[in-house]
Amino acid sequence: NTEMDTQFIYELIGYIASILVAVSLMMNQIVKLRLVNLIGALAFSIYGFLIDSMPVALMNAFIVGINIYYLIGMFKLKSFFKVLKVPSDDEYLKYFLDFYLSDIRLFQPNVPVNLPKNSFNLMILRDMIPAGLFSARVTADGILTVDVDYVIPKFRDFKTGKFLFKDQIDVFKKQKIREIYTFAFNKTHIHYLLKIGFIETDEQGKFKLLVQ
Repeated sequence: NTEMDTQFIYELIGYIASILVAVSLMMNQIVKLRLVNLIGALAFSIYGFLIDSMPVALMNAFIVGINIYYLIGMFKLKSFFKVLKVPSDDEYLKYFLDFYLSDIRLFQPNVPVNLPKNSFNLMILRDMIPAGLFSARVTADGILTVDVDYVIPKFRDFKTGKFLFKDQIDVFKKQKIREIYTFAFNKTHIHYLLKIGFIETDEQGKFKLLVQ
């Protein structure tokens, strides 16, 4: 019985490792992919040692090392950001919105196909790659209401949001904006908003950021 219990534990470790590696390969965010893949490879390496399979153990230990190497590089790497103000009829903005519209609506289901002409639109570039789009309307004196606050899957690590709402807060101050309001019902989106400084309001699903 003890031998069977031990064998079951070994197999369980192997199954968990397989699931983690499979899940990592379905991820869009590179950092998360590397982290989950690292954990899966580590579990596989332990599994290989437990069943006395050195090829499995050593190969996955090597993969763990590769993941650690690239993760250290990612965390040390400093991204170059740039924010560009663009008009609502900008051709590239329209193309960007149309291309990512279905993904944007997972977070903000009421995003219009065509942004209002008086929208305040910002394209966020990261290492010269279009990483996100922010579009909002001035709905009252000093009040900005967000229509689009979107970051492409590759760059969803909070750096882009931090850059816009903290490092570039003067962009909003120059527009005499005092408060930014947005709506969120998706858990991932809510987590993102809270992380970058938005707070919940009394209205369900409504969040605000004080421009200071």
